[in-house]
Amino acid sequence: MRDISLIIRRVWKSAFMFTALSVLIVSATQAQDVVEGRKIFKDKCASCHQLDRNSTGPALTPKLTELDEAFAIKWIRNWKSLVDAGDKTAIEAAKFSPAEMTTFPTLTDEQIKSVIAYAKAGEPKKEAAAGAAVAAGSDEVSSFSIAGVALIIIISIVVLVVLGRAVKMLERLILKKQGVEVVEEEPVSFADGTRKMFKNKKFVFFFILCLIVTLGSFGWMGMWDTGVHTGYQPVQPIKFSHELHAGVNQIDCQYCHSGAFKSKNASIPSVNVCMNCHKSVQATEKYNGEISPEIQKIYTAIGYDPNTLTYDKSKEKPVEWVRVHNLPDFAYFNHSQHVVVGEEAIRKERGLKPNEPVCFACHGPVDTMEEIYQFSPLTMKWCINCHKDAEVSGKDNAFYTKVIEAHEKIKKGEKITPALLGGLECGKCHY
Repeated sequence: MRDISLIIRRVWKSAFMFTALSVLIVSATQAQDVVEGRKIFKDKCASCHQLDRNSTGPALTPKLTELDEAFAIKWIRNWKSLVDAGDKTAIEAAKFSPAEMTTFPTLTDEQIKSVIAYAKAGEPKKEAAAGAAVAAGSDEVSSFSIAGVALIIIISIVVLVVLGRAVKMLERLILKKQGVEVVEEEPVSFADGTRKMFKNKKFVFFFILCLIVTLGSFGWMGMWDTGVHTGYQPVQPIKFSHELHAGVNQIDCQYCHSGAFKSKNASIPSVNVCMNCHKSVQATEKYNGEISPEIQKIYTAIGYDPNTLTYDKSKEKPVEWVRVHNLPDFAYFNHSQHVVVGEEAIRKERGLKPNEPVCFACHGPVDTMEEIYQFSPLTMKWCINCHKDAEVSGKDNAFYTKVIEAHEKIKKGEKITPALLGGLECGKCHY
């Protein structure tokens, strides 16, 4: 009798351990796929696609959920070959946008599957005021894996309780068949049962282990996300729509942010730049002949009276814009270095189309943003990964021509001065 009980216990324990390990392995694999897929998506797809809404390309989550995975893999790798082969689904999909999608012949099936897994899993939106990180990719701890750990713990406890009762029931049945009188146990209250459980050393050990794993996971996730503000979208004093200005009206980024191409800072445009258009553009057709409330805020800031077309400096009040992209004080970033000298390398690394501004590489598809938000994580690792992968070309590049000249002088033993190495650039000292 006792041998049968021991066998049953061993069997269900082995089955439980096998199930738990299988779930852990599957969960970890899926979580890793989602993380890898997110990184590939941010690097190669985010300039044209968003998960939950149409952009240059269609929203990926509903589209990839709808498509067959085998077809999706072929489409992502080389959609042109499918269209050339006369595939009806591919021909229909190609009609979505006049802009041609980039082909990715170097991506493996597993890499494409990870992108599909990420698109299907989706990415939780963060509250604008909280400014917490989205899973960005890249390298943040996936909320999916945390939820998986919690689910495994709950399932484990339920399985332990159910199997424990099943073993006791089987023991009583076997004893009854053997003619042994079995004394039925009196019902135990929930409180008594809980106290009894916590007197069991094995259960206490398992409970404490699960608690440590859970708290450690949430603690690690919290520390990992500290200082990362992906998705940060503060409320601005004027509801300026980048989608309307940069998208619908096709206004070049440099028209407002001229500093991005010639200085360290992109610069916030003065209200005078806004007035170049809005002195006449007032959107009165949308407000029953009245000036748009948001345009009126511009007039108020500059002390402009649209009726008399005069300015009153005593009524001027600067617009208090809220900064969205904010690097730590110890981090030096030069916009002109990236968008002028590094433009070619950035375009190639991020897979931007010729008609897309280089700004999209870091700021995302600004032309589709009703309100601007922080698109990229802007973490040190995110920058380092780009610096590792971007290919710098010295061809027709005045900056690297000077560097090569300096190296040639060093080889010849000639005098080298800081000025020759860029020591006279203002940004070296003044930033």
